[in-house]
Amino acid sequence: MLDDLALFVCIVEAGSLSAAAKKMDLPAATLTRRLQKLEQQLGCQLLHRSARRMLPTPAGQQYYEQCRPLLQALQQTTQSLDANLNQLSGTVRVLAPINLSNGPFRHFWSSFMLRYPEIKLELQLSNHKEDLLGNGADLAIRVGEQSDSSFGQRRLGEVRIVLTASPDYLAKNPPIVNPSSLAQHKLIVADPVTQWRFTERSTSIPQTWLPQGHFRVNEIQLAVHMARSGIGLLYCPKPQVIQELESGQLVTVMPDWETESRVIYAVWPQSQLMPARVRVLLDHLVDCAMAHPLFN
Repeated sequence: MLDDLALFVCIVEAGSLSAAAKKMDLPAATLTRRLQKLEQQLGCQLLHRSARRMLPTPAGQQYYEQCRPLLQALQQTTQSLDANLNQLSGTVRVLAPINLSNGPFRHFWSSFMLRYPEIKLELQLSNHKEDLLGNGADLAIRVGEQSDSSFGQRRLGEVRIVLTASPDYLAKNPPIVNPSSLAQHKLIVADPVTQWRFTERSTSIPQTWLPQGHFRVNEIQLAVHMARSGIGLLYCPKPQVIQELESGQLVTVMPDWETESRVIYAVWPQSQLMPARVRVLLDHLVDCAMAHPLFN
């Protein structure tokens, strides 16, 4: 019925059926048929018809004055919604882990903002799993398998966890041959990685170790600094210590045991339409992660 209301308003403002038909790119016969149908539904005549003009009846004039502002408001709302969904501008709110965002993902954010200068990016960083909907966020970065079917998800990549220590620490302490050896060592625990998992390569038998940290912190860079300083063993994502491993400040431990890998996902509410500004951020994260050797 909204289309018929718009048609009626167009006829009144055009002043004739032929002018309205031209403006709406419809056959005059179609307009006449739809106008008659609208009048039948309302139970009154809306227009006085003559050879040259179509003038509103009193009921038609009243109907026009009531419908026109409603149609204008609907049009403005539609245009606003279209701009919100399809324009590459506005604000994108993202929840993400501190360690990941300020480490391997650091260049992702800057390259995105340089590419899309009209988009404002708001990052809320926490190493705890924050409520995506409750925080009004458009997107969240999660580590580990995602089982909530109410959220859409896109795989960004996978990171290997490594057990590391400084050469100086290893030289001064007992050798480490298996997870049981960890009981003789000082351990650095970097939240939220609070369970250390290992699998023996020869038997594929997994073991889980719950470390009692000699030093515990919820910020990975400080944990890396402590490991580099010889404080103890650190179990953390490889991207966080890649520079230290390449320079020799840290080395991997227990080569006969395989550490776990963790999958990284972007997730978003499936109940909401994804605006273009969020879509391009998601695509950018996927592209950057695929091109990053540490995530594959």
